[in-house]
Amino acid sequence: MEYIIISLAAIITSGLTLFSGFGLGTLLMPVFAIFFPVDIAIGLTAVVHLFNNLFKFVLLGKYVDKTVALKFGLPAIIAAFFGARFLISLSDLKPLLSYYFFGHEFMVMPVKLVIAILMVLFSLFEIMPRLGKLTFENKYLPFGGILSGFFGGLSGHQGALRSAFLIKCGLSKEGFIATGVVIACFVDISRIFIYSTHLSLAEMSGNTYILLTAIIAAFSGAFIGNRLIKKVTMRTVQLLVSIMIFGIAIGLGSGII
Repeated sequence: MEYIIISLAAIITSGLTLFSGFGLGTLLMPVFAIFFPVDIAIGLTAVVHLFNNLFKFVLLGKYVDKTVALKFGLPAIIAAFFGARFLISLSDLKPLLSYYFFGHEFMVMPVKLVIAILMVLFSLFEIMPRLGKLTFENKYLPFGGILSGFFGGLSGHQGALRSAFLIKCGLSKEGFIATGVVIACFVDISRIFIYSTHLSLAEMSGNTYILLTAIIAAFSGAFIGNRLIKKVTMRTVQLLVSIMIFGIAIGLGSGII
């Protein structure tokens, strides 16, 4: 069942995010978190996210604005390193509390609680128009790289902040997408390096088949998106996905998931 659910999530969100800016990791990480520990879910999502962005780079790489990519991307690489280390530190902490519900014991873990809070906060960027229109001047690009990189390393939520800083750079639609893809690759490579040295490699490598399935599904979604859905009404999709994210966040924060 997990193969079907994760594959569907990967193909749908990958296709939509190519032109909408709606993050692949925003939906895929919570789906992975249903079946795996949250730190492993973030690591698996990072691998899928990286390969999917590399595929997008093949499609749109010629439109990258190198100046913007470096100003934003270099600070993001460093910040992603620290965000990923913070995730590792949270994963080692003991439960904050435990409780019984209908005869079952549930534990509130620090890493799950933090990720749950971030899921709720970043989903607000998708459903609240005022936050969705938040933008920053070009001079703040390095600061934006630090913020986006740190949260990208910690939870994988980097797209909303990245878009808010890049939208004022005067890029074409293709340039906006391609430059964002390159920056996302920078962050993914940095955080995957940290994840691979600290998270359980046995758990990561033991899920090779489901990881490959998700990567292929994401490739398919990006290819379909590039061909067919350059214009799509996202409001209903964003609202439905955000409701689901809120539900999963509550499950993670309460220890049910």
